[in-house]
Amino acid sequence: MTVSYLLKLVCLGLASFFLVHLALALVVRAATPVVLRMAARTRPALAARLLFFTRMLPAGFGVLIVAGLCVPSYLWLEPKTATSEGIGWLCLGFSMLTVLLWAVSIRRGLFAIARSIRYLQLCRRNGRQTEVPGETLPVWMVEEPAALFAMAGITRPSLLISRQAMSALSGDQLDAALRHERAHWTSRDNLKRLLLLLAPDMLPFLHGFGKLEGSWARYTERAADDRAVAGDAGRSLSLACALVSVGRLGIAQRASSLVAPLLAGDDDLSERVQRLLTAAPETDNASEGWMGCLVAGAAVMLSASVIAIGLQPALLYPVHWFLEHLIQ
Repeated sequence: MTVSYLLKLVCLGLASFFLVHLALALVVRAATPVVLRMAARTRPALAARLLFFTRMLPAGFGVLIVAGLCVPSYLWLEPKTATSEGIGWLCLGFSMLTVLLWAVSIRRGLFAIARSIRYLQLCRRNGRQTEVPGETLPVWMVEEPAALFAMAGITRPSLLISRQAMSALSGDQLDAALRHERAHWTSRDNLKRLLLLLAPDMLPFLHGFGKLEGSWARYTERAADDRAVAGDAGRSLSLACALVSVGRLGIAQRASSLVAPLLAGDDDLSERVQRLLTAAPETDNASEGWMGCLVAGAAVMLSASVIAIGLQPALLYPVHWFLEHLIQ
């Protein structure tokens, strides 16, 4: 088949992304046990950032390689008059797999957004806005579900609290629970949830990153607990009591993936309460130092590569050679 110059570029870019993404996804999948052990030895906030970075690495680096290497090498070295060169079926197949990867992930993200909007509209229609002293975010009180206590939304968040949950909490417990939800807003956790939904799977309809995302969700809750109590023993006790009180009302089923609840499941309740009632484990400073060095080293290597390509465009020749063989 013959295609135009730009269409051939699009096909090569999509195929290159699939190969880079799949290779990195396999590396991430193999390295997941090591990453989880590293996360377990450090603070929850740093662990959550590490896990989020690891999960987003295949898609982010794949886009970077295509935009920073494949596209420039093609535009610079491919003759614009070479429009009759055909595209091989293997390259075309990789391109279609990339389209399918992104179609599945984008559909998943759009579905979560639509569901979140419908749920917020339902809560506002059936509930009523109420004032909570010291709270700046809009608070909507609803009747059901009984255990609802969550922060919903991304750009304009709202706190959704059931009347039963509000009645079950004392003043100090309510303040600690609200601080926990504000910590989710400060960390933009709902936005990160959306980005995780938009990140392509390892293969179409084959996820493969469940352990990373599940661990990220757990460390995110612990990080929000830490920010809420801010090292204060009284707040720590109040938040632990708030978790128990809301847990007694039952676990509210999450109506949307873009909702940050105070309590997402009873399987994590006892561990969070125990952690709040006892001294937090000491942070392994050595592990934090190594993680910081790894991130800094990756940033330096990436910057050096971009500078080297800018100063010596001839480095794009190997990339173009790869594209020429890929297209056949």
